[in-house]
Amino acid sequence: MKVLVVNAGSSSLKLQVLDGSTEVAGQTIERWHDSKDLAGLADFIGFVEGIEAVGHRVVHGGSRYRESVRIDSEVLGYLESIVDLAPLHEPKAIAAIRKMQELLPDLPQVACFDTAFHSTIPPAAATYAVPAEWNQRWDLRRYGFHGLSHAYASRRAAELLKRDVQSLRIVSCHLGAGASLCAIRNGMSVDTTMGFTPFEGLVMATRSGDVDPGLMLWLLQTNRLSVAELADGLEFHGGLAGLSGTSGDLRDVVAAADDGENNAQLAIDVFVHRLVTEIGRMIVSAGGLDVLLFTGGIGEHRASVRRKAVERLAFLGLQVDVELNEASTTDGIVSPAASSSAVVVVTAREDLQIAQDVTALV
Repeated sequence: MKVLVVNAGSSSLKLQVLDGSTEVAGQTIERWHDSKDLAGLADFIGFVEGIEAVGHRVVHGGSRYRESVRIDSEVLGYLESIVDLAPLHEPKAIAAIRKMQELLPDLPQVACFDTAFHSTIPPAAATYAVPAEWNQRWDLRRYGFHGLSHAYASRRAAELLKRDVQSLRIVSCHLGAGASLCAIRNGMSVDTTMGFTPFEGLVMATRSGDVDPGLMLWLLQTNRLSVAELADGLEFHGGLAGLSGTSGDLRDVVAAADDGENNAQLAIDVFVHRLVTEIGRMIVSAGGLDVLLFTGGIGEHRASVRRKAVERLAFLGLQVDVELNEASTTDGIVSPAASSSAVVVVTAREDLQIAQDVTALV
């Protein structure tokens, strides 16, 4: 089946036409705001013959959608009602959906949710210890994100190892500008580091990750920061950027550290420390570890991060093959036979997961 995959990010729109696992066409629109910026899509779509369905990456499915779903007016109405759960991404996804419905009105359109893979997380891991009334009234829970990436990467890692994914205990590390871990058992997500929002968990490029809520309340209650200043700092000026004084791109942070910038070295140390401690938590949730996999821009291309993480976990018997690890930027096993668990690198392919979900549903 020939599927048009639409990935509406907060600042760019990526389009790919996949025929099975083969990309036959692609286009990226940078710095787009709404459907008015999508006038040129008709030319792209007209260039590719035989599109049979459209799959949309949608960051948030809320409490209602636990798997990919064919889009109709009811689905769109619900997505519009939960825009406040993902204000940077959800409006863009909705705008792209409406434009594609206008351009391809006769084709089935499917919403594929980043939160859906994590709908199997058990209550003990998904529930926040806040007043129960809050949880019930506002559907508060650990939703998790990057689910499409974690789902694909875990399945691909099993293929590389020639194992059934349902037989493996996997910790999946999606490391990029946004980063999260996922504990996977029996092919299902059982825990993840991101929570109700993508703020929670690891240190990221510009996002803080976990911060003591009491610290944030103190900043607000003592009028040191306004709500707007706190939100802006945590999302756009925290993380690697805030600690290092760089852009937050790990390449820039490493370059600054190599130049002797102590703050940049501290940022790297904090990033790796949080990564390793959260891997430990995910191992507990998975009930052990058969596979530690790395994906995403940092996971695929920063061999030093993989090496440092595995070295910190050496007491568990984990090892990396130094030469394989340094050379690998694509699908491959980077651990020696003596390692207690496999260490695997997987190229992030959310597009393939979306195309698979669309094909299965349509």
